[in-house]
This record gives sequence, structure tokens and C-alpha cells, in this order.
Amino acid sequence: MVSSTNEVRRTVQERPVVVVGRPECCLAVVARHLLLRQGVNPAVLEVSYDADPATLVYALRSKDDNTKLVTDVAFPVVFVGGRLLGGLDRLITMHIAEELVPLLRQAGALWL
Repeated sequence: MVSSTNEVRRTVQERPVVVVGRPECCLAVVARHLLLRQGVNPAVLEVSYDADPATLVYALRSKDDNTKLVTDVAFPVVFVGGRLLGGLDRLITMHIAEELVPLLRQAGALWL
């Protein structure tokens, strides 16, 4: 289990695709399996049950990102190419719209 925002930040910077969720979260499992079916092996980080996804996303924003704290963020949270993609709903929406694979290629998560 991840204990700090710095650990999450380091993993998001080092890995092309990261899924952050709570332990045994069925939605994180769905996100991981959708990515696996695309040929991507995402890093999966588990955070404590008391972790607030909105606070985590706000803390991980880039220095040039002026976004304010968003309160409607829920786990799992997916990062692609070091940037926030969103939750499972956004991941599925991008997959259906055929926008996910090009984004994964651009992030270096897919080679073909």
C-alpha cells in the first residue's frame, strides 16, 4: 500500500500508465483489465481507505496546471503519460470513442 503522495508522484512520472485505487477495489480491477486487453501492463497503486482522491489529484497536478481542487473525483484514478486521464468512466469513454489506443501509444505504453 502506498503511504505518501510522493510515492504516487514518482510512479506516475516513471510509468506510462498508472491506476490508483483502494485495496480490493472492483473498479480498479476493471480499469486494469481494460488496459491489459489493450496490451498495456499498468502500474497499480493501492492507497489507504481514508485517502481522498480529490486531494491526491490536486497534489499531483503539474506546476503549470492552474486547476482548482475538484471534488467529484473518485477512485480509481488513471494516469497516462504522467497526466491525469480521469476515472473509470473516462477510461471507458475514451476506449469506446477509439481515443484510448492513440493516447497509450503517445505515452509509450504501446509499441505497435
